[in-house]
Order: sequence, then structure tokens, then C-alpha cells
Amino acid sequence: MPKPLTRSPQPAQQRAAGPAADGFRVLDAVIFGGSASGLWILRQLAAAGRFALLIETDRLGAGQTAACQGIIHGGLKYTLNGQLSASARAIRSMPAVWRACIDGVRAPALGRGVLRADHCHLWHSGRALGHLGMIGARRGLRVAPVPLTPEERPQVLDAVPGLVCRLDEQVVSPRRLVGALAAPVQNLLLRAAPDAVGVEHLADGGLMLVLDPARTEATGARPLLLRPRAVILAAGIGNAALRAKLGLNRPLMQVRSVQMLLARGDLPELNAHCVEGASALVTITSDRDSAGRTIWQIGGGLSEDGVDLAADALVRHGRQVVGAALGGRALSGTEWSAYRADKAEVTTPGGQRPDDAFALREGRIITAWPTKLALVPRLAERVLALAAPLFGDRPAAPVDCRALGWPLPALAPPPWEGSLQWTAAD
Repeated sequence: MPKPLTRSPQPAQQRAAGPAADGFRVLDAVIFGGSASGLWILRQLAAAGRFALLIETDRLGAGQTAACQGIIHGGLKYTLNGQLSASARAIRSMPAVWRACIDGVRAPALGRGVLRADHCHLWHSGRALGHLGMIGARRGLRVAPVPLTPEERPQVLDAVPGLVCRLDEQVVSPRRLVGALAAPVQNLLLRAAPDAVGVEHLADGGLMLVLDPARTEATGARPLLLRPRAVILAAGIGNAALRAKLGLNRPLMQVRSVQMLLARGDLPELNAHCVEGASALVTITSDRDSAGRTIWQIGGGLSEDGVDLAADALVRHGRQVVGAALGGRALSGTEWSAYRADKAEVTTPGGQRPDDAFALREGRIITAWPTKLALVPRLAERVLALAAPLFGDRPAAPVDCRALGWPLPALAPPPWEGSLQWTAAD
């Protein structure tokens, strides 16, 4: 990586030949991280007439975005103790925002192809506290549970005792979401290895980013020297290393981990929460793998409590918990696996989950974490508000990464398409 320098930028004709031979390019922003957050911010900048580009070191949506379940929470899971928490207040408007984007009446337009389901189901574990918590959660929410008659229940929940509700929280496919966000701005995306990006600190307080194709798999790419008015870090767990590279030494990130359970086979479609007491015992979402099998991705309290278990132990325990939550339904003919997912977010006292999306500006650098996928639009609004004073009146000139020869990052596969060990159900 080039050593940090302190100097004023020179006009293009005064710079020596080499990586910056064609001069520097002024941009409104450079975004690091092809997450759902980074891509949403890029789309919103483009809609506002600002010119930015996004740098991804791996694949679009890799890591935290690919591992999420895709539920656009409306706050119910944060009110199961009957109180309207700060987390619930922050997130309760998000399903309506996402619905408007999916329907194309609000930017960024996503289209209904990103949807897995228009709604979830909700039921209690059979214990009284689960039932009371679910009912108490109605207060103060914009998306509240709607009780179903026995005839309205999905068949997979036939054996569940007590109340079953519909919850109008959409479920999106993270991979299709990333694809929909990226498609209109492919000319603003590039893939570059971490070592290919150098940083120069300028005397006027600005930054110069030096992109050297010799340090990455970018055959035929032209060296780039970029002077962004704002640098936006939306790389999830990668934000820590980026902050260090940019000279920000203040610790800002914490990582909370879960171990997600997976089931695959001839399973019914199900997107649902099973509530026990003041928390979700299990949260199940459905997708299809490349072989056409139904995949259940299983999170909730099971994934949090099982984070330190060996994968095979979580599989054994999880099969029992899920079967019991479904009213004793047999899950024969299925295969099971587990994977670990790390959630990066702003640090909090005691390592608790933050209540809201987070964005902080330090000079020209903005560090951002959404906390939850549902909060990505809220995060983007905050980032754009922080960046606006840095832009000035005149938009920067556009840059076409494809014309410059830099490779386009591919979409990350979902976790179940990786090299996981699968165990057949007993």
C-alpha cells in the first residue's frame, strides 16, 4: 500500500507519469462496501444528481448482507414485553418505506422480484407468556399481528396450538435485493483488492485515493487517482480496517455473532416467528437452492443461544426445538447444517444491540452501519444528510468504471451454496 502522504494535489499536467499520469478525478463520494447499505446509498446519491463510485473488495452482498434472513421488521420483536422500545420506534416505519420502494413509487425502485413473501406468520410456543407477549406487542406498532382463523392458517402450522397471526412484514431475498440495487449503477461499481487502494492525506484536509491495478486482478485497468469530497464506509465488519487505513484510530465497532441453522429438502414455504416469552424462539425464512430444494434459514433466539455450540450439536438441538415449535411436526427427509454469521455494528455499553442505524462523520469520512437490514433506508438518509455539506453546489463529473477497465464485482452466493456439512434427519 502506498505510504500516506501530506501534500496538495497537483494539476494533471504537472504530475509525473505513473499511476496518476492522467490526473486526479474529483467525485462527490467514494463508497467502500458493496453491501445492501453501500448500494442503497449509491443509488440515493445517483438519484440526487451526485456522482460517486463504489469499491468492493470481494463480491456484492458478501458477509453480513448475504447471511441475513431478509425480514423487513416493523418492530414487533422489540415489543414482546408489552413496551414500545427505542428499537421499535426506530424501525416501525420501515415496512411502509420498503413497500414503496418495491412498488416503484419511492427511490430506489426495487421491483417485486426482490420479494420472497409479502408477509410473515406469528405464533406462540404454547406457553402463556408467549401468548401474552404477542398480544401485548400490538401497542404502538404500524404493523401489528392479525389473528387468523383455523382455515386461514398455512398447512405447516396446522398442529400449532393456540393463536396464529399474520404479520405484514415483507421478506426479501438478500441476493435479489443486491442485484436489483446494483443493476442500474453497474458503471459505478468496481472490484479492487484491499492492497490496491492507497491513501494520501492532503494538506487541505482532503483525501486522495490511489487505485493501482498492478495490485489486484484488474488486467487492462487504468490506474485511478480519485479525490472524493466524501468517503463513505459501508463495508460492515470491514469498516474497522478501512478506518485504520484512513488514519482513524478511535475504536467504533463491535461484533455480535450468531450461528444460523439451515434445513433443506421437501419442506413447505414458511416465513414466520415462534414467540416464547418476550423474545422470538425461532425465526424461519424460506428460499430455494440451486438444486430446487426448499431451504429453511432458522434464526431467532436459537441462533443467538447456540452461537458457541459445535455445528453438529446445534443441529441436533435445533431439530428438536423447531419440531416442537411446529407442534411436534415430523421433519423427516430433510438435511440440516449450520453456519456462523458475524454482525458488525457501532459499539455500545455492554455490547448490546444498538437501537438504531448509525452514521458518524469525521472530517470527510463517514462510517455507517445499519444494525438491521430493515433500517438500510434510514441509514442512507442519515449518510446523505451528513455528506451534503461536503458536496458544494456543483456535482462532480461522472466516472464510468467499465470504460476504465476495472472489473465489476459479482454477486455473492447465499450461505447454503457454500461448502457446508449437511446431516440427514433421523
